[in-house]
Amino acid sequence: MRWQGRRGSDNIEDRRGSDNIEDRRGGRRISPGGAGGLGLLALVLAGWVFGVDLTPLLNSDGLHRDGLPRGTAPQVEDGGALSARDRAMGDFVSVTLADTEEIWAGIFRNDLGRVYHPAVLVLFSQLTRSPCGTASGATGPFYCPADGKVYLDTTFFDRLSQELGAAGDFAAAYVVAHEIGHRVQDELGLLDRVEAARANADPATANALSVRLELQADCFAGVWAHHAAADLGTLERGDVAEAMRAAARIGDDTLARHAGRRPMPDSFTHGSSDQRQFWFAQGFKTGQVTACDSFSRTTP
Repeated sequence: MRWQGRRGSDNIEDRRGSDNIEDRRGGRRISPGGAGGLGLLALVLAGWVFGVDLTPLLNSDGLHRDGLPRGTAPQVEDGGALSARDRAMGDFVSVTLADTEEIWAGIFRNDLGRVYHPAVLVLFSQLTRSPCGTASGATGPFYCPADGKVYLDTTFFDRLSQELGAAGDFAAAYVVAHEIGHRVQDELGLLDRVEAARANADPATANALSVRLELQADCFAGVWAHHAAADLGTLERGDVAEAMRAAARIGDDTLARHAGRRPMPDSFTHGSSDQRQFWFAQGFKTGQVTACDSFSRTTP
């Protein structure tokens, strides 16, 4: 993925390594695409970095979140200067986020006749506050519709990289795009509709609706990748394969086997590896939002 030296997003809230209490409360904007990130791509590529979104779903309280631990007191990460590696990670995410903003703004304007309101992406370490509960590195990246923000923990990314071993910058970009896919669902009113349907459904149906929601976010990530290739020219050879490999590695069945458990389809939260790959590919092949109806189409 061609990202170095390119425009970054203004919608990054960096809560990592803040040096004063004011920054720790409100976060701070990062300077995207800075020289600190150049030459450090290998560190970003040390794994898929941002590559797993383990358990976000619409819970009974109506918030789309990652199964955040209940009863945990909100905490804010310790202050401290950002390392060169941290800055490179921030630069990469900022550029990826800017690409999603440009592409989705165009799709909303040209295809849907609407205005896209981009999400803010919060970078944090270990724990931070969110209206959806305590954001924790143990639970993975998630989108919180209560404040319209995506939460990503950079220390969590390292652990996932080492344990699951999916490499490549585009694998990381795919995960960012998946979370932005939830923002797109929010903008289209789909999160509210699924929440209402789940509230009146039996547990098995409610869980199935959550899975369909996640698969649609994978498809929206594929739509983004299609336009990133066609409109921005940022994809390189092997990028799509990286995203497909990441989708396979974070399928519920694969994650269960990795943890030494037998896959239980009725308890899946995001879909199987085959399903996640299918829907990403569906979005990438078509580049069309209308191709991402994961609620009515049968999947592998």
